[in-house]
Amino acid sequence: MNQGTRHYAIVTAAYWGFTLSDGALRMLVLLHFYRLGYSPFTLAFLFLLYEAMGVVANLLGGWLATRYGIQRMLVVGLATQIAGFLLLSALSPAWTVALSVAWVVGAQGVCGVAKDLTKTASKSAIKLTAGTASGQLFKWVAFFTGSKNAMKGVGFFLGGVLLQTLGFQAALWLMAALLALVLVGVAGFVPPLMGKAKASATARELFAKNRGINLLAAARVALFGARDVWFVVGVPVFLYASGWTFTMVSGFVALWTIGYGVVQALAPALVRRSDDGLSTEVPAARLWSALLAVVPMALAALVAMQVPQLEWVVVAGLGLFGVAFAVNSSVHSYLVLAYAGSEKAAEDVGFYYAANAAGRFFGTLMSGLLYQWGGLLYALAGSAAMLTLCWLITLALPTATPRPAAAGT
Repeated sequence: MNQGTRHYAIVTAAYWGFTLSDGALRMLVLLHFYRLGYSPFTLAFLFLLYEAMGVVANLLGGWLATRYGIQRMLVVGLATQIAGFLLLSALSPAWTVALSVAWVVGAQGVCGVAKDLTKTASKSAIKLTAGTASGQLFKWVAFFTGSKNAMKGVGFFLGGVLLQTLGFQAALWLMAALLALVLVGVAGFVPPLMGKAKASATARELFAKNRGINLLAAARVALFGARDVWFVVGVPVFLYASGWTFTMVSGFVALWTIGYGVVQALAPALVRRSDDGLSTEVPAARLWSALLAVVPMALAALVAMQVPQLEWVVVAGLGLFGVAFAVNSSVHSYLVLAYAGSEKAAEDVGFYYAANAAGRFFGTLMSGLLYQWGGLLYALAGSAAMLTLCWLITLALPTATPRPAAAGT
């Protein structure tokens, strides 16, 4: 195993450990507070600061990883997640509802920072270890994103099991202890100076990315907003109302996420690669965006018609959504690294995933609002509108990498 492959394997394994705990955390919070009687919109509200802090964490994380190195940012991200778990474990049943919600929202914000610091550093490490070969880069990105989403699905299931067997507080303590072991591994085996370079000196330089990354960032906002507008509140509450048990609903969410991760990992087999890394991959992004937008449009029409066995129609439709969404996400994750410059790849990735977090925040907010206003029909219509916008943006993506700026410019 060469050094690049070894470092890729170490970073991927570390992020698996992190994302397993992150998925478990989401299910712990959702199940615990649902059991306490919190409304669907309040449950969505608990995750808003988590998503909002991701915008800031990605921007700063990319800059910090460039300035101080990827290993330090991985260590900081893991340590921050451990701190968030310990804060949540201090929640007291004797507190008022308002204080409990404020405490959970704040602790979730800490975990949101941790998630995106860790993700930005991990994705940046792939750009450095895969080299310049587009085929290798696409395969490594696809496997990384697919496997981590499969791990998140396992984490959803694990969160429910830990809550039932250990309880809320003990489950958080156990996850903090396991993450501490991962942190020790990262500190001991990832090179301290990996990815360190001269960081942007001004905010204008940090935000002034090339056209491809700017357009991808805008498409990413729409893409992930379109997922979370039904994923966070709409579909789970709809399935509750259709007579599903909570175990069935959480199992569906876990299986959907695992399946989505598997398809992400297989995406290179579904997208023909080009020698330049863009000329066939960009058209693929356009095609899969268009196909994805059709799914919620069709589902919204079926919901409006109230077809028989509607909940199973929705589940089947969201299975198709997951396939097309996974390919879209994988192609986008590859393209941002294809457009990114090697010297400041962490900054480029951080900027892009800040847009990802902004999309999740918007989708989470609208998930509660649209479902409250018009049920699942409105949530699916909102998803269709966002995906149409995503497709329109991909039509403008460049099919050639930008030329490096001349010295002194």
